[in-house]
Amino acid sequence: MAMRICRRAAPSTRVLSQWTRGLATVAPPVTQDSTGSKGPTAMVFMNMGGPSTTGEVNDFLSRLFADADLIPLGRLQSFIGPLIARRRTPKIEKQYAEIGGGSPIRKWSEFQAAEMCKILDKISPETAPHKPYVAFRYANPLTEHMYQQLLEDGFGGGKGGRAVAFTQYPQYSCSTTGSSLNELWKWRNRLEGKRNSGEVDPQGSIQWSVIDRWPTHSGLVEAFARNIEATLAQYPEDRRKDVILLFSAHSLPMTVVNRGDPYPAEVAATVWAVMQRLGMKYKYRLVWQSQVGPQPWLGAQTSDTVKSLMKKGNTDLVLIPIAFTSDHIETLYELDKEVIGEDAEGHEGVKRVESLNGNPVFIQALADLAKEHLHSGVACSPQMPLRCPGCVSERCLEQKKFFAAQAQHLQAI
Repeated sequence: MAMRICRRAAPSTRVLSQWTRGLATVAPPVTQDSTGSKGPTAMVFMNMGGPSTTGEVNDFLSRLFADADLIPLGRLQSFIGPLIARRRTPKIEKQYAEIGGGSPIRKWSEFQAAEMCKILDKISPETAPHKPYVAFRYANPLTEHMYQQLLEDGFGGGKGGRAVAFTQYPQYSCSTTGSSLNELWKWRNRLEGKRNSGEVDPQGSIQWSVIDRWPTHSGLVEAFARNIEATLAQYPEDRRKDVILLFSAHSLPMTVVNRGDPYPAEVAATVWAVMQRLGMKYKYRLVWQSQVGPQPWLGAQTSDTVKSLMKKGNTDLVLIPIAFTSDHIETLYELDKEVIGEDAEGHEGVKRVESLNGNPVFIQALADLAKEHLHSGVACSPQMPLRCPGCVSERCLEQKKFFAAQAQHLQAI
């Protein structure tokens, strides 16, 4: 996630700098001109996003605090949200300035999507060519801009074509993947659906499917495990067995958790799978970061946990950003500067595992997961149509109905 409202350059920054000077430019458009063919296929990476420059911070925060799926503020959200955004903008601009002047999440997302599509073209020729897109919820490229680009590239608009909404949140939450899908459904309805043509599912519109969660995918688990092992190797052998692993994920308001959101359980499933891969040899805890405001949030908080453990003499700690697929402000500022730099006072025994970023094991996992989905003929996971027990959102209901119903257009390959 990139909800952090709140030093270190990733070792693979060289890969990213070779990829782009500024914002990444992905592959040229693939024109869809044959209704019903297996390809081309649009692969849409969905994430929350982050401001690429400090000048984009206010717009990013304004969109973020306006989203009741993410931060529920009640009936006065439309008034309170912009107020909070304006008040927090100067502080957050300084934080982004300290990590290089903006979030690298767009560069990494475009790199990951493009590299995955290159692999997909080789391992899934039946659905090739694969065209990478990125759709952010609160920052450029926004979902509506991505959808307009799809139409300009020849998808939909009477020509049909296949698109996969691929969430880059491995663990499902209504606040993240759910919110992104609500936004995608909204713009599909406006640009291709009932509000555009009067038809709910007009002929020749884009055929959508969704990769909505993948918390225990073997490739994801392997990528995390290898990065953890690389960090553990930095400790002297006589200290290594006593290192405590702290798996840190973005927290949620307890109002969302108590509604029945599956996110805490799915994050725990990822942690358990990684620990199994590591042979259950190390002590570990799942902790939660990035709490915003006075409401009760899911804990224990990462910052409090680090300070508490260090007071008890546990100074060899490894932080693992287990719900993030690339670096952004939660890793580069919150974990590196606040937790390690301030809470741990820069103690040499407190380290962070490298983020997945351009990790080739991770990118191969993305391609394997995408191929499996494309060949399955399913529109979404069996879990996605199920609403949270306490959900009362009609928009959520209609979005789930729409994506589940897309199965009628899909065939197994």
